[in-house]
Amino acid sequence: MKNLTSIILAVSFLSVSCGSETTTEEVVQAPKVPVEVTTIGSGLVSDDLELSATAAYLQNSLVTAPIPSFITNVHVRIGDRVKQGQLLFDLESKERKALGNMPVTYDSSLAGYGKIKVKATASGIIKTLDQQAGSYIMEGTTLCTITQTSGMAYKVNVPFEYIRYVRSGNGCTIVLPDNTKHSAVFTKPLVGMNANAQTQTMLAKTSDNLVLPEGLIAKVLISKASDNNKQVLPKACVLTDEMMQSFWVMKLINDSTAIKISVITGNKNKAEIEIISPRFMENDRILSNGNYGLPDTALVKVIAKR
Repeated sequence: MKNLTSIILAVSFLSVSCGSETTTEEVVQAPKVPVEVTTIGSGLVSDDLELSATAAYLQNSLVTAPIPSFITNVHVRIGDRVKQGQLLFDLESKERKALGNMPVTYDSSLAGYGKIKVKATASGIIKTLDQQAGSYIMEGTTLCTITQTSGMAYKVNVPFEYIRYVRSGNGCTIVLPDNTKHSAVFTKPLVGMNANAQTQTMLAKTSDNLVLPEGLIAKVLISKASDNNKQVLPKACVLTDEMMQSFWVMKLINDSTAIKISVITGNKNKAEIEIISPRFMENDRILSNGNYGLPDTALVKVIAKR
């Protein structure tokens, strides 16, 4: 009986002891990711389309012989710059060649008989010199070719998907191999396309009086920007998937929580990117650093603001 009483007391003591102990569970909080934030800006993102162009002279003037004759003098050489009306060739008809100065002895007014002076029909550069002094030529024979420098243009090969940026009257910038830049304007397209490359040739002309080698290849920079009132963010703010088909930013909804916001992007360069939609408020805080790999709703700690 005494043993039974001892057992009951021991069990009661254990029950009371267990009841007096309190179990405390520690609450484990998820770590907060340190991030930097920025706000939306406005302006223009320069996104130039770069194409290639070839210098070309569109107007060439042929200088031809007016009658069958002998060439007695040539006053120009290849590469010479000439002005309209400048003397190029002295010709002598075969009759004058045969008679010599005999007609002059009978009539002094015939001193110029059979002598023809061929002058430049346009200003430019002598591109080809087809005849030499002493040659006999027939009527219509080409004597030389004058390239009109005022007709110089750039042939720009434009992929068809970019045609909307190179309409007649649109401006562009020509960058020559020596890195000099010249403003130019698109004038008109040439008929036809390159079937293999699917490019159309557009002509661009500059107001600068340049004399360049025909066939010189240059770069053409075309701005794709439409206005300067776009939403602009640093490029590091915008994240994308592996296929670069979906874009999003991480926006703070309070001091410690960031959520994923899908965006539609526009022009971009190495530093900035346009946000077409949605429209953000001026005080919206967008993660600019530490945002990579964050889930849709993430706990963050702001350590800096740009």
